[in-house]
Parts: sequence; structure tokens; C-alpha cells
Amino acid sequence: MSAFAARQSKTITTSPVEREKVVTVHQGECEVFSDQRVTLSTVLGSCISACIRDTEAGVGGMNHFLLAEQSGAAKDRFGASARYGAFAMEQLINSVLSQGSGRKENLVIKVFGGGNINTSLNDIGAANVEFVRRFLRGEGYKISSEDLGGNFARRVMFKPVSGRVFVKRLDSDAGKNVVREEMLVARKKVVAPPVDDIELF
Repeated sequence: MSAFAARQSKTITTSPVEREKVVTVHQGECEVFSDQRVTLSTVLGSCISACIRDTEAGVGGMNHFLLAEQSGAAKDRFGASARYGAFAMEQLINSVLSQGSGRKENLVIKVFGGGNINTSLNDIGAANVEFVRRFLRGEGYKISSEDLGGNFARRVMFKPVSGRVFVKRLDSDAGKNVVREEMLVARKKVVAPPVDDIELF
């Protein structure tokens, strides 16, 4: 999560995902699976999700992170908040490698989110987009596909075994709910996930 043409910069499809089990990835989480019945799902506003697959091992995963604050320090444009993004990316990459072939050249990386949907967050979405591109470039990885930026929220569904991704741009009403949750995170409050985040179909 492939329905993407090689190295295209933008892809949107609203085709339904054929799924048996959907696992929701909430802010601060990382999920990795090698079960072809699983679809990973998340909703993004300013947040970023990376979807990474080991093409040799058929293992893939998704994370979901928000850089909730920025620092003006010249030394580090993102300040302490970058630790959250760096941890989220390292956690996902290392988990896919450890459960897969262990070879970086087998990883296919796709990134999503970073929308500017809330002026109160000072366009954290743009900062998130810059961060994830810089991080991956610095680690020697290339982004194979992306759907980043804009002024809307997204639902992203990823099939970790096949690598297929489906992205749906959400309407303004759905975006308002995403804004509310992200504001809670930005203010250092906890957003409680549902008790059961696995839906069976």
C-alpha cells in the first residue's frame, strides 16, 4: 500500500478496498503485517503516514505522526518535535526490515498527508511534508509515490502485503473532526482511540 504507477508524484483513487480485516492506525502508532487479509487504515489532516513495504518478503506497515510544535532554533528547524517524527519513521523502517528481508534496497516507501486544514496549527502540514522528505533523503531512501499537502483531510488504506494504496480526499465536515483531534495532540492532550480498532468485514 500496487495500484500506483512507478514513481508518480500524485495518485488518487476512490476504488473500494477488497478487505477482510481493517486495522486502524491512530496518531503515534505503527503497525506492521504480513497477512494478506489485513488492510491498514488511517485518517490524516496535518499528520503524515508513511506506508512501507518489503517487496521481497511481502511485509509492510504504516505509521501516523504529527509534529505538534516547531522550534525556531537555527540548529534544528523542527526542534524537539522532530524527535516524534524521526522516532515514528525509524520505528516503521526498522520493524519492516526486522520482519522482512533486512535489506534496505527492498523497501518501497509511499507517504501521505500534510494537509493545511487548520490555520491554528500554523501550517504544521507543510512542516511535516518538509520533515518527511528531508528525513528519507538523509537516510538514503527515495519516495516511490506520494499524496502530500493541499487543504483537505485524507483517508488512506494500505494493503501491506501487495503494496496497494487507496486515498480518498474527505469533505470539510470530516476535516473538522480531524482538526479537533489534531488540536488535542498539539495541546499535549491524549486522544483516546476506540476500544476495538479492528473491524471485521
